[in-house]
Amino acid sequence: MAKTNTNKKGVILVGHGAAAKDCPRELVMKLKALEAQRHRAGGEPSPEEMELDARIRRWPRTPLNDPYKTGLESLADHLRVGLNGTALAVAYNEFCIPSLEEAVEGMIAGGIEAIAVIPSMMTPGGVHSEVEIPGIIAKLRFRYSDVTIQYVWPFDMNRVARLLTEHLNRL
Repeated sequence: MAKTNTNKKGVILVGHGAAAKDCPRELVMKLKALEAQRHRAGGEPSPEEMELDARIRRWPRTPLNDPYKTGLESLADHLRVGLNGTALAVAYNEFCIPSLEEAVEGMIAGGIEAIAVIPSMMTPGGVHSEVEIPGIIAKLRFRYSDVTIQYVWPFDMNRVARLLTEHLNRL
């Protein structure tokens, strides 16, 4: 049974995700072709697309074959320090588990009633942060209408610029 969070609030950090370096490239290419075909035609993923997506997402991960996952988890560890005990989960837009849907479901199973979703992608213009993640959140809000799911994006570009400037000024 999942541990209940008495705070009832949670945060999900969503990263892009990357295929493991040792995952066969033909699997990734086939998945991307099926996704492109679906986007052109509209509609839902085919059983073949869903099976490939699951296979790639569940490919065994290590710091060597998926440094992106290791990096996002490190960012989550640093973020966790400032959250004062608020539950934090990591999710991936593609290629890796858990998906955003799985992370939300896990938080709800743990008693979370309000979820803030924040992407690691900071700049506007990307299909993941502007289209895909909001679309997933809309479906999740409909499915879990008794849970508050807030998308904490877009970022204030002045703050992002200050972060980058501070980093440059340390050189």
